[in-house]
Amino acid sequence: MDSGPNGTSDPSCTQEPPLAIDIITKLDTYGIITYSLLTFMATVSMLVFLEECAYIYKKVPVNKKSPIIWVNGAAPVIGTMSCLGMWVPRATMFTDMTSACYFAIVVFKFLILMLEEVGGDEAFLRRAAKHKLRISTGPCCCCCPCLPHAAITRRSLFLLKLGSFQFAVLKTAFTILSIVLWTNETYNRTGMTVDEFALWMNLFVGVLTIIALWPVAITFMHLRIALRTVKIIPKYALYQLVLILSQLQTAIINILAVNGTIACSPPFSSMARGYMMSQQLLILEMFLITLGSRLLYRRQYDPLPEEEEEEQGGETTKMVARTSST
Repeated sequence: MDSGPNGTSDPSCTQEPPLAIDIITKLDTYGIITYSLLTFMATVSMLVFLEECAYIYKKVPVNKKSPIIWVNGAAPVIGTMSCLGMWVPRATMFTDMTSACYFAIVVFKFLILMLEEVGGDEAFLRRAAKHKLRISTGPCCCCCPCLPHAAITRRSLFLLKLGSFQFAVLKTAFTILSIVLWTNETYNRTGMTVDEFALWMNLFVGVLTIIALWPVAITFMHLRIALRTVKIIPKYALYQLVLILSQLQTAIINILAVNGTIACSPPFSSMARGYMMSQQLLILEMFLITLGSRLLYRRQYDPLPEEEEEEQGGETTKMVARTSST
């Protein structure tokens, strides 16, 4: 029991996260039910994903298999990693890093998915030959409507891909570097001072994340009408939801835990309890998102019809027609 207002008098409140066996031996009835239910959710999420992979492998054209499987796997992979982190608190750093690296790849794969839904790079360039890209979109330039429109060329398409691909590569590279430095006791994931490597690395990764999300947002805004028949808007909403829950929500809870805002509850210190709360929330949230993803992605993958009139019912796309030279 805590004997102080902040729950810091118990020796367990200043110790590192407990071992898995310590958690198991100290679970009460409520804890057994909670852990069992969350483990069941994570297991079902992974089974649903594996069944979906089998369906995609058999029914989906080969060019769409990889991006759909990667995007579909975001929620179940994060949920499974969170389940492992819940049962083995001392492995939380590694499970979180695995989830973050996987989602970094998903950002790039979602961009590829949208391009493949319109028929690939050549089909995208052919459809967009008479239009320009509106780059004043979030998360970088949503407040800059005066930015010029960019012509849709092979070069601009390459830059869009590169903007997302760099995040998948650099995020993985920084994760490996962090693990190497951690083994040398140089990296502290909770470091918040200016002389801590973790602080500067997290800031740099945050910039890389914004840069990577920008090309995806640009592409989505220009294809959301053309891809409305394949439900790209709810798919994009789920992708954004996974981003917010797995990155922003986790970061907020971790910051509160590091600052001691979350009370200690032996055998969990304040920090370990914050991590545990984050893992448990993610398991539940990713389970629901997995079920939603199955409804959206399990469908007949027919070729997209030829480009239709881009203005229907008063709604226009974000593609801006080029002005022909006289």
